[in-house]
Amino acid sequence: MLHNVHILTELNLTMPFTLIFISLLTASILMRLWLAGRHIRHVQQHRNQVPAAFSATIALDAHQKAADYTTAKAKLSLSEGLLQALLLVAFTLGGGLQLIDLYWRDILAEPAILRGALVICSAMLISSLIDLPFDYYKTFVIDEKFGFNKMTVSMFVMDLIKHSLLGLALGGPILLLALWLMQGAGEYWWLYLWLVWSAFNLIMLAVYPTFIAPLFNKFSPLTDLSLKQRIESLLTKCGFKSQGLFVMDGSSRSSHGNAYFTGFGASKRVVFFDTLLARLNADEIEAVLAHELGHFKHHHVMKRIAMLFSMSFLGLALLGWLMQQPWFYSGLGVEMASTYMALMLFLLISPVFLFLLRPFMASYSRKNEFEADAYAAKQAQAKDLISALVKLYRDNASTLTPDPLHSAFYDSHPPASIRISKLSAYTG
Repeated sequence: MLHNVHILTELNLTMPFTLIFISLLTASILMRLWLAGRHIRHVQQHRNQVPAAFSATIALDAHQKAADYTTAKAKLSLSEGLLQALLLVAFTLGGGLQLIDLYWRDILAEPAILRGALVICSAMLISSLIDLPFDYYKTFVIDEKFGFNKMTVSMFVMDLIKHSLLGLALGGPILLLALWLMQGAGEYWWLYLWLVWSAFNLIMLAVYPTFIAPLFNKFSPLTDLSLKQRIESLLTKCGFKSQGLFVMDGSSRSSHGNAYFTGFGASKRVVFFDTLLARLNADEIEAVLAHELGHFKHHHVMKRIAMLFSMSFLGLALLGWLMQQPWFYSGLGVEMASTYMALMLFLLISPVFLFLLRPFMASYSRKNEFEADAYAAKQAQAKDLISALVKLYRDNASTLTPDPLHSAFYDSHPPASIRISKLSAYTG
């Protein structure tokens, strides 16, 4: 009798969870379609006229190029998103993960930890292979058409191999450790895993600039002595200590330009794309760097790390509870419950359940950008940052007329017109 009650309870919870999952996935797909359609229409409707604020600095042909480039990327992203949604359904309700699990169970009964790692890696490999044509098309068709791609096919393949080997070398041990903790560390395995995951991320932040980034790009010291002295003076003024000033060969892969600081603690580096140095004058470079230093001064990096750690803490605690619930597996098309299947399912469905949080995350990121702009206006000249941004908008073919709702949902940076308007207030 009690057994029948247990089965009935499980069925009563399985169906609602399945319906919730299907409803949220459908809603997110429809929202993506609607937002992408709005964005494409809005950009194309404003294609033939440069916004008044940029009419003196950006030519119509450059504005139209940005509109067409944005549209092409949006259409590709939408196609990729729809295929990823279909793959998610195939993995879960379609029984795909179940089939992968059965395949490896026939080959490797024990140890369960290694079998679990193979199941997860297999699913991730399938997902990566499906994403690969989109990456290739973005690089060799869209970016090639609009004059941004500098990569060769051999370079693309080598990067793919390097990323794969690096993922196995770094992610493999962490995955095995995670599965070991989930299986044998008791009730609070999720807390121990959170500590390990947090430590791993901090270590990666520290070693990335010195050991990982050079695997994909060449970094050389900044040799322009006049610019170097000017930048070092700004760094001292802002209280920023770095391991050095470096130029990255961004032009070997793309003509897009950027600047950033990376690393953690004593490993911090200031990095300029060579394409950026070629386009901006010294005043503009200083203003761009002042913006990046604004992120440092307002502790945006530390706040983001704290947010990441907080979310991973809550997520792992939730997973610790979900993996004990039979309806979590059965509601997602998995018949044989296991620790590795719980982890894989959680990783797969989390984006669906978190989709509606995107506007809040984007809003927080844009707030950080405004704060960094305000800081840059105090440490350098706002007009120089405006001039630099306009050049970057033009040279990177960034649209000046995004759909406001699409931008609010997705964009980590403020729309060009709003950002320039706020910066202009500092020039008076």
